[in-house]
Amino acid sequence: MLGLYISVFLGMLSETSMNITLPDLMNDFGISSGTAQWMVVGYMLAIGVVLPCVGFMLKWIKAKTLVLFSLACFLIGAVICTIAPSFPVLLAGRIMQGVSTGIVLPTMYAAIMRVFPLHKIGAANGVAGLVIMFAPVIGPTIAGALIGAFSWRAIFALFAFVAVAAIVCTALFFVTPIERTRPNVDVLSIIASAIGFGCLVAGVSLISDMGFSPMVVGLLVVGLLVLAFYAYRQLHIAAPLLDLRALGVAAFRTPAIMISCSFSCTLAFMYLVPQELQRGMGLSSTVAGLLMLPGGVINALCTLAAGRMFDRYGAKKLVWIGSVLTVIGGALFFAIGVSTPVALFLAAHIIVMVGIPFIQQSSQSAALKSLPGRMAADGSTIMNTMQQVCGAIATAVATCLLGLGQTNYAAVGGTNPAQGFVDGSRYGYLFGMALVVVVLAFSFLLKENKEEPQLVPVHVDIEKLAA
Repeated sequence: MLGLYISVFLGMLSETSMNITLPDLMNDFGISSGTAQWMVVGYMLAIGVVLPCVGFMLKWIKAKTLVLFSLACFLIGAVICTIAPSFPVLLAGRIMQGVSTGIVLPTMYAAIMRVFPLHKIGAANGVAGLVIMFAPVIGPTIAGALIGAFSWRAIFALFAFVAVAAIVCTALFFVTPIERTRPNVDVLSIIASAIGFGCLVAGVSLISDMGFSPMVVGLLVVGLLVLAFYAYRQLHIAAPLLDLRALGVAAFRTPAIMISCSFSCTLAFMYLVPQELQRGMGLSSTVAGLLMLPGGVINALCTLAAGRMFDRYGAKKLVWIGSVLTVIGGALFFAIGVSTPVALFLAAHIIVMVGIPFIQQSSQSAALKSLPGRMAADGSTIMNTMQQVCGAIATAVATCLLGLGQTNYAAVGGTNPAQGFVDGSRYGYLFGMALVVVVLAFSFLLKENKEEPQLVPVHVDIEKLAA
């Protein structure tokens, strides 16, 4: 699993270290915040487009080959970003990195479901979560230090070195645990998946720059219609690209929704916080990164603990604890101002970083545990697709709310850009807290499953079929 762990760590490092670089990218390329956010949204858009196809690809392609291909994409993308002369070139390299992460993320969880016994799924997901959450622990800090010492380009150079290490470990150690069944290829489903998810995320992301223009509305309508066709087709063909029957299992559907909401809350906060520290409180990127380190360390430790606690206590109680803590921490973010002592920020950030893993890890373990082993790859892909698409949408919504808050501040006569950014950030924090309330509401529908689930067998009359 070492190669996969490093690969997923690299993907999450890339996803969570970009927020702190956005002010520098805006200055270097002369772009708006709405354009700069495509470094975050474009990455997640690529993940969201690729993810629905991974479960199907694993049924056709040897997992080791697929992972090595994805890491090669990441390495090439990192090199392109390091030397990018313009923002479009930078974004192109960034999207290649998103394709890689979209492949390795569900592959890791599918491998876990093949390697570990059912009664250890919580602990196994806790270890995987620790690997994933170690990236946000050090990502902003390393990014801030590299920007302070060199420039934002050094971050992508670091990604390239880590990608090489992941390629070596995967080539040496990874053993494919996933069987290949080689079902029929439904090209129409692949096209519908790419168009539907792509148009939906792109439409939402463009709202901050273009408003509800005809182009934006058109993208949203096309995305929703194509996704509806895609879902219908998956449920009515013999060899679906993604087995959406998993969403018909309430014990899987409910925690999957909770994971998507909590992940969206996390990304909205992580998009706003580093920028508020720099543009609202006037701190350097290096200091901002260091201030995010304590919360990140605690988050990683709580992720591991939450995975192990799930095996003993189940999901519901842990979700309640995590939801309450996240709301308290989010409320403290409202008290942050231009001249607020950093101690208040540290307290708010640490409380949120304690609460989120109790929601994420327990919900994820509950969701995967509710499915039979042969649906694990599809279930993992569904969950990760929902997370990344919802996360991209949440980041775009946070950007829109940030702009709305800044506009309202200026409308009442405000002239301090730093205070305007702080006021705008509070709109985004309110959105994140609303998502946690949704998680809390769904937690009452959680059902604990202690037995390995089985699909209901379908009776087939062989003689009649032969005739």
